[in-house]
Amino acid sequence: MTESLLYSGKAKNMFQTDDPEIVHIHYKDQATALNGKVKEKIEGKGQLTSHISALLFNYLTVQGIENHFQKELENGDALVRKVKIVPLEVVTRNFAAGHFASRFNVPMHKALKPAVHEFYFKSDSLDDPFINNEQILALEIADKKTISQTKEEAELINQKLINLFDQIGITLIDFKVEFGFTSQGKLLLADELSPDNMRLLDKESGKSLDKDVFRQKIGDVRIGYQTVLDRLNNKLIAGEN
Repeated sequence: MTESLLYSGKAKNMFQTDDPEIVHIHYKDQATALNGKVKEKIEGKGQLTSHISALLFNYLTVQGIENHFQKELENGDALVRKVKIVPLEVVTRNFAAGHFASRFNVPMHKALKPAVHEFYFKSDSLDDPFINNEQILALEIADKKTISQTKEEAELINQKLINLFDQIGITLIDFKVEFGFTSQGKLLLADELSPDNMRLLDKESGKSLDKDVFRQKIGDVRIGYQTVLDRLNNKLIAGEN
């Protein structure tokens, strides 16, 4: 099998396989902060990210949410359906954290009801700026149907993930998702689902189990990722009720 590099990003490399509809993803042993301005090699992080993402995509598939994930490979890489990514990051916030808390001067982890959905324009050079519906339409980034569909899907994903994480003693603070169109024009959940793009708190200890550990330099990020992976494995693979 011959593969050509399609994309090299902060967290993963993507390769075109012999099948024009299938892409091979390799997750890097790298953590980044400040939109890639801070980078650090962390041995084994890539496989943790890949395993968690595979479990969550498979869980959402069972829950009826279509996505690009196909299968995880033996080396921890993954095969996914090729999509053209909509250049919008859809952020769903159940509790105040990060820039949201500082921007509106609200306490960290204040419950947000209803959940807040935000769009950010996907552009590293512009530091992924916040963007509203009218700006999205005026800049012809997406149409009204796509805006509505991504927001509705994000909230549905939110409810499914809240339920899952609640069962394994984890609070879903917020998360970021991306969507893309297949060659047939179908909109699918894409990118990844892992503590790289979520904030997760252990319900008992209140400790972060996500990339905030790296951002804030408060420990080994792999410990939290391994905790999330172990609990998901116990719930989804071992069949814990």
